[in-house]
Amino acid sequence: MAALRCQRGAALITALMLTTLSLVIAMALLSTIIAGTQVAASQKRYRSALTSAHGGLDLFTSEILPRLFQSGYGTSDFERDFPGIDLKVALDPCLQQKLTLPRADWSACSDVQASPDPAQAPETSFRLAGEPPATGFNVSTKIIDTVPGNTDRSGYYLLDAGGAVAGQDDVIRPQHVPAMYNIYVQGVREEEGTREKARLSVLYAY
Repeated sequence: MAALRCQRGAALITALMLTTLSLVIAMALLSTIIAGTQVAASQKRYRSALTSAHGGLDLFTSEILPRLFQSGYGTSDFERDFPGIDLKVALDPCLQQKLTLPRADWSACSDVQASPDPAQAPETSFRLAGEPPATGFNVSTKIIDTVPGNTDRSGYYLLDAGGAVAGQDDVIRPQHVPAMYNIYVQGVREEEGTREKARLSVLYAY
């Protein structure tokens, strides 16, 4: 009985195997590139949201918070002083307690208002415009803890930059103990389907 020694088709099978291997490598490389592009885009969106949260924190601490201590300063005053950012301020008894009392004495605050989630019942919320053609960012801030101090909130002894002015009289003043606020800030991009958001937890001395 003669052995079969025909090798016709071996080259075709080898070529098909090499082609399949090349396609697998190409698909793996393409998947890696696509995943890297998606991660880079996600990181860029997150950095933009983080920047908006930092900007919102600066606006809240340097401009909005001092105005909250002024008596008679209402919603219309905020709208006049901050046009174009759709500023919303929760001027309620809970906020007044958060400004002056420790967390244990927040009797006017509900569980949602006292929760650490800045997206739920925030003290302030506003919109920061992004660089065209990018959309804007929604920023919300919330005070979650307070340690009262003896800061003069009248504004007479405070500079705009937050420094102190030396008094010219001979009145003896007590040592300054600043009020401490634990503030949570969240920045979210105004784009449907965007999951990237940035949250900051800041200890602020006023």
